[in-house]
Amino acid sequence: MSLSNPSTLSPSKGPSILSLSKDLSLSKGWARAASLFQRGPADDKHVPVRDWVNVTSGQPARLLGFDQALVWVVVALLALGLVMVYSASVALPDNPKFARYAPTFFLTRHILSIAIAVVAALVVVQIPVSVWEKSAPWMFVGSLLLLVVVLVPHIGRVVYGARRWIPLGIMNFQPSELAKLAIAMYAAGYMVRKMDVKENFLRAVLPMAVSVAVVGLLLLAEPDMGAFLVIAAIAMGILFLGGVNGRMFLLITAVLVGAFVLMISLSEWRRERIFAYLNPWDEKYTLGKAYQLSHSLIAFGRGEIFGQGLGASVEKLHYLPEAHTDFLLAVIGEELGFVGVACVIFAFFWLSRRLFHIGRQAIALDRVFAGLFAQGIGIWMGGQAFINMGVNLGLLPTKGLTLPLMSYGGSAIVMNMIALAIVLRVDIENRQLMRGGRA
Repeated sequence: MSLSNPSTLSPSKGPSILSLSKDLSLSKGWARAASLFQRGPADDKHVPVRDWVNVTSGQPARLLGFDQALVWVVVALLALGLVMVYSASVALPDNPKFARYAPTFFLTRHILSIAIAVVAALVVVQIPVSVWEKSAPWMFVGSLLLLVVVLVPHIGRVVYGARRWIPLGIMNFQPSELAKLAIAMYAAGYMVRKMDVKENFLRAVLPMAVSVAVVGLLLLAEPDMGAFLVIAAIAMGILFLGGVNGRMFLLITAVLVGAFVLMISLSEWRRERIFAYLNPWDEKYTLGKAYQLSHSLIAFGRGEIFGQGLGASVEKLHYLPEAHTDFLLAVIGEELGFVGVACVIFAFFWLSRRLFHIGRQAIALDRVFAGLFAQGIGIWMGGQAFINMGVNLGLLPTKGLTLPLMSYGGSAIVMNMIALAIVLRVDIENRQLMRGGRA
């Protein structure tokens, strides 16, 4: 058979050389793409982070567009939060403290916050991740400066004895929310820079520990121990995922736990809060430190399986303080019941797992900063949601932390959306790389 004459190649005698070459090139291309995600045991040592999220399970990743499921889950949480914030705050004008507010006051401000957050997210998603990696140290320094500014009298606004907000007219900005985003960026960039010395405590871990300690001192001066818990969890989680030695990680954990125990033991009102959490039905605490917790538990008890119905909560009628912020889940439990609470819990579980999945994909594509940052945001969203839900359900001591994407709070909504927009950008760049483009 002559190879120079294509007419001599008949289908009955097998595929043509041209089709074989195409098949071979396609096979090689798919093999290269598959090798990015299907590393054997011998290749595990080349992955600079802990491989504990399986990116090959489930449906194969689509190579075009963006993660639409992630966007729809975020939209659903925002929509449910908007409805529940209105339901929880509509009766507040009956209180003399809020007598000058209209019933839709908190609703309109929450809508404005969501609108600002969406616009900010649409802008941020256009910015390449490499820009954020270069600016991470400056963002961290900027967040430290704002944490100092909020402590200055006549600048920081005091609410319930805590100086945590900077008035900006249309909303009150909370620097601790920016600090959460900044610490995730800074820790991810830090681990990339220290990857070669991550086994050395003095060179790899101690500088990061000092940075977290400085942030912690500024937050405790406000005071805002809840934000410090979340920031410490983000930093420690990224260090662990970045491959820091397990013994050093346990040492850091022990030091942080000891610091929290010391802070609680040296503060009388913090000790009282712990005792109230342990026994919220004691007469000594029910009308004092455990007042919010006891009424939150009553709200969940009234909700039962399917709830009392949307808008039918009794506890939001001036019995449960901060029903539209820290204790929004209790109103959800009373009005939508166990079913509604279970849906919220599942949504945050799915969201956190998806963020980890995107991060693991980025790491498999040798984009360590993007991967660790995405996983740090997963720790932020999942960890803060876990703490808020634990507080509402009486599993954890009462802390002033909102439910991400849902509770009333302008700066929290904006920073949550910006963080998720950057992760969505990570996912978009992952998909570009998987189809042979450039990030």
